[in-house]
Amino acid sequence: MSKKYPDQYYLFLQKFNDGEYYECHDLLEEIWMEEKTNKFLQGLLQMAVGLYHFECGNIKGARWMFGNARKYLSRYVPVCWDLDVERVIAYLDACLAALPEVDSIPYERAAEIPFPRMRLQLMEA
Repeated sequence: MSKKYPDQYYLFLQKFNDGEYYECHDLLEEIWMEEKTNKFLQGLLQMAVGLYHFECGNIKGARWMFGNARKYLSRYVPVCWDLDVERVIAYLDACLAALPEVDSIPYERAAEIPFPRMRLQLMEA
């Protein structure tokens, strides 16, 4: 497979699928800092941050990040950087729906809440 995108993007996909959301943020931030007008990267970055916030029990922060990610990514439907953005938006909607109606919960409780998971994969031919 020839690489069309920065290495950090491919590593982001791998780390996301491994549930390493904090590392996802660091990887995308590297390329987003060079391309701050790229709202696609910012949306993916904020989705990962939202998942990290949820895992830490920061429900208000997760809700905010998921909403921002959805807003940014909706500009890139149906596909961007070989990623099915419509599927990502559906996932964000499922995440928002799964959040409890509180601002925060104990870290331990976050791990007990059934929460949507998604594997990101490129649509390359």
